[in-house]
Amino acid sequence: MLNKVSRCCFCTAVARPWLFVGLGNPGEKYKGTRHNQVGFEMIDAFAESQGILMNTVHCKAIFGEGFIDEAPLLLAKPQTYMNLSGESTGPLAAYFKLPLNRVIVIHDDMDLPCGVLRLQHKGGHGSHNGLKSVIYHFRGNREFARLRIGIGRPPGQMDPKAFLLQKFNATARERIDTAIPEGVAALKYILSKGLTECARHFNQEQKYKHLRLQTCQQT
Repeated sequence: MLNKVSRCCFCTAVARPWLFVGLGNPGEKYKGTRHNQVGFEMIDAFAESQGILMNTVHCKAIFGEGFIDEAPLLLAKPQTYMNLSGESTGPLAAYFKLPLNRVIVIHDDMDLPCGVLRLQHKGGHGSHNGLKSVIYHFRGNREFARLRIGIGRPPGQMDPKAFLLQKFNATARERIDTAIPEGVAALKYILSKGLTECARHFNQEQKYKHLRLQTCQQT
């Protein structure tokens, strides 16, 4: 595997590169929190699994690049803080002249149970400030894919903002630790088989996982 390629090589490759962007907040203060780390964790796990070094800074993001089975790939963790994620993601896609159907944004999602994942071809922001910023810097275009990482809903009347900034408890952490390699496998599958086929199989598997979690909670 080559870990570094030029912009020219990417732009003239037979296969267009994919850009995987994990959303989060930089700094030790946010490490391990629900809202701010799962996107970063997914990128780090994927990079490690493929031997891609995340050792440069590009367009306000920690950045890595390489090839996987001849498929060119870009990995990024914006360092702008969550609410300004588009200030990095937009320029990255523009710099490499990527259509938005080659961009996958990886982010936390309160609408999914903790540890359940979902691949989505496009959509709105769902009140997620990071996605709002990305869509804004894509000039309102929502035609980019997302890998949604479920973190669950806050209990009772708890303020969602406080919930998002909390660290995972032991049970939730275990579910996230199980979900991360599942997401890595899905991202690898996208590179070889494409988003549509991957989403069909992956989302079906995650649906069964959701049902199993519901059953466990009811027993």
